[in-house]
Amino acid sequence: MPARVGRPLYAGGPEGRPGGPAGEPRDELHGRLHRELAATGSVVVYAPVPGWVPRGATDAELHLRLGRDRARYESIGLPRVRERFVASRLFLREVAAAALRTGPELVDLAYQPGGRPYVRGCDQIDVSLSHTEETMVVGITRRGRIGVDVERADRRLAHTGSERQACTPYEKGRLDAGGEDGRNDTMVRLWTLKEAYSKALGQGLRFRFTEFGFALDGGTARLVRPDGTPVPGGEWQFGTFPVGEGYVASVAVCDTGFGELTDLSAGTTLDHGLLDALLGQARRPAPEGGAGSRQPARLLGDPDGVDPVARPQLADDGREVVADRALGQVEAAGDLGRLGAAGGEPQHLQLPG
Repeated sequence: MPARVGRPLYAGGPEGRPGGPAGEPRDELHGRLHRELAATGSVVVYAPVPGWVPRGATDAELHLRLGRDRARYESIGLPRVRERFVASRLFLREVAAAALRTGPELVDLAYQPGGRPYVRGCDQIDVSLSHTEETMVVGITRRGRIGVDVERADRRLAHTGSERQACTPYEKGRLDAGGEDGRNDTMVRLWTLKEAYSKALGQGLRFRFTEFGFALDGGTARLVRPDGTPVPGGEWQFGTFPVGEGYVASVAVCDTGFGELTDLSAGTTLDHGLLDALLGQARRPAPEGGAGSRQPARLLGDPDGVDPVARPQLADDGREVVADRALGQVEAAGDLGRLGAAGGEPQHLQLPG
């Protein structure tokens, strides 16, 4: 049975600061997350950026919590970009830790060559992260692949270059037939669905958005070819939901058909002898002037504690490179027309069938 996409859960901030709608404690949020994973195999969680910006943390505490992301964090000079970066990484670690029933400081985030995040050593889950302005969204699945994207609901996309650059002939025809009422809302929905789907594939904006489309029917979305004919197979499920104050999030989930893991706990996937050895090494004091650390990245053979793709990457004008897109691409309101990876043409992928 294809993975059903459930409504996103709200997480206002870590324990000790405002939580859910009624000051929800961390344990209650984790309980809701586990119930959603048990029911559908996937979960989407959203949060406001300010609730996850650490206040009063020492440099040592922040380094431990950020892990291999600390070098990139330290390189960011713009305060708002810096806050959004640290908040989104701490939020992703917290949600992944909840799914794995472990501590967020033990979640080792790493990045694939295209910048897509994953939890190192824990392939029982797939993760995706998106953030824009003051809202963040994290998706986790135990069924296969997941992608999420969030945008402002009022972001102006209708009658801009994005229609030509991102819509298939079928989608453009449906937009024209629908009239002006709701045209921009439909464009935002299509854009976020395409972002989510391409992220789940691990392609980001390297997959031309004009090479695949969506047929929207009420609250459902189906993957179609550029001419509107259905793509065979039912492994993909999609959803679009309002989140936060004035934002829209879309999610794409692929059920790979290999079954699902019912026990995601990190403890069940580890050899306890190896774990004891690693933790014992982590507890030893670092030699003076040495590179010893309690961070998982160093224990697992990455002396720099950071993958090359996670190193500082800012555009020439100071805008931050989006973490799960190809390096050299930036997230900004005017960049919808730049659908290719930096320095080359977009990659062409063939849809099934």
